[in-house]
Amino acid sequence: VQFVESGGGLVQSGGSLRLSCAASGFMFSWFTMAWYRQTPGKERELVATIDTRNGNTNYRDSVKGRFTISRDNAKNTVSLQMNSLKPEDTAVYYCNAVQFVAQSQYWGQGTQVTVSS
Repeated sequence: VQFVESGGGLVQSGGSLRLSCAASGFMFSWFTMAWYRQTPGKERELVATIDTRNGNTNYRDSVKGRFTISRDNAKNTVSLQMNSLKPEDTAVYYCNAVQFVAQSQYWGQGTQVTVSS
């Protein structure tokens, strides 16, 4: 299993970034995909999820209306478009794949997002 995450970086408050995660080594279309984030000293928190085929999405309240998760099952990729970024969005963002029936879960290596005020 391999993830290649990209798109992190430094941006000013109010700016935008697009994170991408290219996955391989498992049946991507069978897995719910998600983005998590973590800051030092805090637990990793769920940011957004997208279902396997119907594309249903869920977001944590603090990012609703600003972030959009999407997936391309043909390319085995999941993305997170982040708009109107705030300093409190600063974190390491992780790509996640989970298959509840098989109880399988995989994590990406993380990409740093820093939002300056």
